[in-house]
Amino acid sequence: MSMPHSEFRLSTHETGSPPSKRRLLRAWWRRQSPARQDRFATLGPLVSVLLFLAAIITAFWYLRVEEIEREQESVKRDTEVAQQQIRLRLIENQEQLVRLAREIVTGTIDADEFIGQATSLARERPELVSLSWLLADRTRRASHVSPSHSFMGSRYAEAPASEASGGQGEVRNEPEWAFETARELRLPVYSRPYATESGVQVVQVQVPLLDRATFAGTLVAEYSVEALLRYFVPPEVTNRHGMMLLDANGRVLASTVSREPGHDLRRRTLHHDIPVAPVGNGLILRGVGYRTSVGLISNTLFWMVTALSVLTVWMLLGTWRHMRRRLQVQQALVAETNFRRAMENSMLTGMRAMDMEGRITYVNAAYCSMTGFSESELVGRTPPFPHWPPDRMEENRRLFEQELQGRSPPGGIEVRVMRKDGTQFDARMYVSPLIDAKGNQTGWMTSMTNITEAKRIRDQLAASHERFTTVLEGLDAAVSVVSVQQGELLFANRSYRLWFGTDGKGHAMLAGAQEAESGPTLTDADDESVDQFGGLPTQELTETGSDPREVYVESLGRWFDVRSRYLQWTDGRLAQMLIATDVTARVRAEEQAARQADQAQITSRLITMGEMASSVAHELNQPLTAISNYCNGIISRVKSGNINEADLLAALEKTAKQAQRAGQIIHRIRAFVKKSEPQRQPSQARDIVDDAVELAMIELRRRNVSIHTYVAQRLPPLMVDPILIEQVLLNLLKNAAEAIDGAKLPPSRRNIELRVVPRHTPDEGGVIEFSVTDSGPGLKEEVLGRMYEAFFSTKSDGLGIGLSLCRSIIESHHGRIRAENLYNGSSVVGCRFSFTLPVEISNPS
Repeated sequence: MSMPHSEFRLSTHETGSPPSKRRLLRAWWRRQSPARQDRFATLGPLVSVLLFLAAIITAFWYLRVEEIEREQESVKRDTEVAQQQIRLRLIENQEQLVRLAREIVTGTIDADEFIGQATSLARERPELVSLSWLLADRTRRASHVSPSHSFMGSRYAEAPASEASGGQGEVRNEPEWAFETARELRLPVYSRPYATESGVQVVQVQVPLLDRATFAGTLVAEYSVEALLRYFVPPEVTNRHGMMLLDANGRVLASTVSREPGHDLRRRTLHHDIPVAPVGNGLILRGVGYRTSVGLISNTLFWMVTALSVLTVWMLLGTWRHMRRRLQVQQALVAETNFRRAMENSMLTGMRAMDMEGRITYVNAAYCSMTGFSESELVGRTPPFPHWPPDRMEENRRLFEQELQGRSPPGGIEVRVMRKDGTQFDARMYVSPLIDAKGNQTGWMTSMTNITEAKRIRDQLAASHERFTTVLEGLDAAVSVVSVQQGELLFANRSYRLWFGTDGKGHAMLAGAQEAESGPTLTDADDESVDQFGGLPTQELTETGSDPREVYVESLGRWFDVRSRYLQWTDGRLAQMLIATDVTARVRAEEQAARQADQAQITSRLITMGEMASSVAHELNQPLTAISNYCNGIISRVKSGNINEADLLAALEKTAKQAQRAGQIIHRIRAFVKKSEPQRQPSQARDIVDDAVELAMIELRRRNVSIHTYVAQRLPPLMVDPILIEQVLLNLLKNAAEAIDGAKLPPSRRNIELRVVPRHTPDEGGVIEFSVTDSGPGLKEEVLGRMYEAFFSTKSDGLGIGLSLCRSIIESHHGRIRAENLYNGSSVVGCRFSFTLPVEISNPS
């Protein structure tokens, strides 16, 4: 039993010298209560008796375990000796059989001589039941049965299914299995034990007859399982222990024990199993030992010691119970006192009792801990108390008089208390009358709680709320929170009140379309009985927001970027919060930028036509000259009178064709530069390419540049503005022609290739790619990085808006444009501009 360290302490000034261990123990014993001394005196003998009984039982158990181990070792040793004798005999027999098989294969002996040698061998070896010579087809050539086993009948009948199955659920004929295994392995094979027709358990060994690696049959020998156990287990072994031969299923095949006495089965607890080699797991030798005693229960000395120990324990328990009853009353009194004291000391609230005159009569530990003054410093004191701050004496006197008169508020009073070290803290005091057991008031009970931390947190929360409200009020965005069920406006900041007033109509105006598309709708005020939000997962609603959207408020003439989400209000209600930011200036700037982009596109087309003016004039001059020539020729021939009607019609038809050609050129140019709003419509890539190439041919012919066009067959339609895409193609073709002409390339390299093919990319999916490839000098690296910048141009007279507009047009159609140089080794041999447009896939009806 553990002893507190404080109870062992004995100061040197009391004894005059350092205490010894014996004196320390004696002093500790004197300090124990009588109850604890009686408990120690009773438990000592009880523990001693129990230890003595445990020692006796342990000794008996140890001797018994040692005896069993010796017997087990003896059984193991005898079993191994018996197994060794049987194994040596079987190996010796196998060697004789191998020798006999060799003589059969070499033709040294015939069937008659075989029977003679088998008879001699069986006479010398009583365990042999039979010897047989089987041919390759398993027919018997010759056989010999031992006279002592002649009653067994045929040795070559198939083993019964119950014997051959081996307990594995499959029927196996052991002689046939041994024959097949010997033929496959070309080695002697032992079968598992099986019963003959007369019920005798035998084991068969088949030695293969190999004539120059050719299987010629087997030499079969059968052993009696019972004879192996009877003849080859030493008598001194069987005299000490029982020996058994078992099959793989644990069934007894032969045993040196004549019978299994039922009353002795409970004593057989020791055995050791060894497989009989070379037979293997099919035959197991088991040695059995018997217990020589019945254990501790039959030991008289053990029962005498047990009886004396039980008697002693019973007497000691009786004495202990008597002492226990005597201690219960004392313990109950101590427990009650300690319980009341523990309640007073464990309270976190300070308690103070005063008499009717205001004198302190009691303080608990918590009160002393709060003020820092001990109980002796407080009990008996009258006002002013030592924990009153000097600067609040008058206030505390007034509150104290109010307390003595019983006029303290039920909710308590908040006071300032000074600790002994001079620090102060805030406290709340509650005063109640102190009533004795007879119902008379004997004083006042005051409870005091330290509220410094709670007051600090309350002040921080108030300051935090004020800062939060200040931030929300200062936002330029309108913030509003509306109850989903009642539609009540729970919060609105200054910007919301300035734009929409103090009701929830503005919130509903901003959130109306959003709720219709992706969120729950407000409950109708006329149908309060229907709860549209019953069973909705509040957690999922509050964690899910909606995508931002732009809303135009017609009454204010403003655009707002509206974001919303659901949240749980302070009272648990589901509410929706909206944040609406005024984006009117941005929307108008975007509209102005779009109008300027459209104007830039028209301007770019006009500039392109201006740059191609000389080419267009040259293109128009050809049909006009042809018309003039045809008309002058007709006039001359008419005047000379040498024109017939057929020649006149032919000349007029050619004149009309040239006029139509000039009209088509003017129509194409007019359609290209016509100012119109972008209109996307289903368009075919081939039509766009044909129109762009027809316009570009004017510039290409002037610069002596040829073009090769390839458009893939069966391309899907494109949802684009064909004029804008035609503008991009024309710009790219014109730039390629200018690059070739500017490089002064020979005629063999003055060509452009325009290809339109379908593509599939991981990022864009299915697209149609337009590529313009020239054989010019290519682009410099610094130009590749800046060529899409507005007003950046490598031409001395260029404005730098062509490629920038091309990129804007392609990206507005959700496509991509890129440029790259073509290399032959390290030399630049051309440049390729390509852009992709997404395929318009129509939904099946």
